[in-house]
Amino acid sequence: MIKVTVWSEFSFSCQCEAALAVYPKGHHETIKEFLNAEGDIAATAVTMGMPGQGLPDSLLNETDVLVWWGHCRHDDVSDELVEKIARRVHGGMGLILLHSSHLSKPFKRIIGASGQLCWGEDGERERLWVCAPGHPIAKGLPAYIDLPKEEMYGEPFGIPEPSRTIFTCWYQGGRVFRGGVTFERGAGKVFYFQPGHETFPTFYHPLVQKVLKNAVRWAYNPDKLATVDCSCVVPIEPVE
Repeated sequence: MIKVTVWSEFSFSCQCEAALAVYPKGHHETIKEFLNAEGDIAATAVTMGMPGQGLPDSLLNETDVLVWWGHCRHDDVSDELVEKIARRVHGGMGLILLHSSHLSKPFKRIIGASGQLCWGEDGERERLWVCAPGHPIAKGLPAYIDLPKEEMYGEPFGIPEPSRTIFTCWYQGGRVFRGGVTFERGAGKVFYFQPGHETFPTFYHPLVQKVLKNAVRWAYNPDKLATVDCSCVVPIEPVE
């Protein structure tokens, strides 16, 4: 079983009337439920208000893939937790960052960039074009995914060159965006995926669910990086 932890800050933006009308238990619970419907995934949903900001060592150290949704409280995530997440990713834990998590501390720490972008809140129609149809994250997808309404994210996007661009997003207002990109950091795989505004039913869309299921399996590394001995060593050949 792939052990997945779905993290959400679940703050005021997710608990407003408009958001709860779409996700009564929070989008993290919705994601957990469709992941758990798979036979090879065991997902747990946690929030920032739980002990250890939702990720105590006992849970983080057993997580194979961490799914992260942040929005308004990025700065409230402790630096200590961010460093723990970075170490786990370098050691082989997968990391999937959703929607507003482009400004989250874990994302910026791990990719080493600002994550800044343009945005608009008009609820535009979005089309996600599959740019890498042979990639495991795109397995079983059509040429594009149409979403009736989403928050617009547009270029320029403050990220380093991705390992792969899986999706390029087009919006009704004319903007485009690299809305599905992967990175490799140490032994860990990282995927950023744009859709997922808290007041739109994006996470109920069957193709969005398929993307996240595929991404979990792609990010899972069963052969995690072994502990490397980096201590002071004696020469293995004579030193003159």
